[in-house]
Amino acid sequence: MKKINSKAEFDVLTQSSNLTVAVFKADWCVDCRFIDPFMPEVEQEFSQLLTLIEVDVEQTGDLSQEQNILGIPSFVAYADGRELIRFVNKNRKSREEIVEFLNRAVEVYQTLRS
Repeated sequence: MKKINSKAEFDVLTQSSNLTVAVFKADWCVDCRFIDPFMPEVEQEFSQLLTLIEVDVEQTGDLSQEQNILGIPSFVAYADGRELIRFVNKNRKSREEIVEFLNRAVEVYQTLRS
């Protein structure tokens, strides 16, 4: 997963016409570290459908506030500079829930493209 360290970098990737899913995280977040072991496999599984980027909320200034990220990890799908769908809650996220969200993000993206 490409790590994003600036708002400018985030803007470039989310302005793309391709589906980009931002994972908002922080090093100190226990639930963020919980997903780390399986995320490379999940990313590989979806590599032909979307781009996953990691946004460190500590390194990107006000970006998480601008994106209304109130808890982490949070998953937000973008295309053409618009938010399509998000997966945000206070619970620890399982691999199954993340895969389900990514499938849903692909569905929304493909529906908007047709």
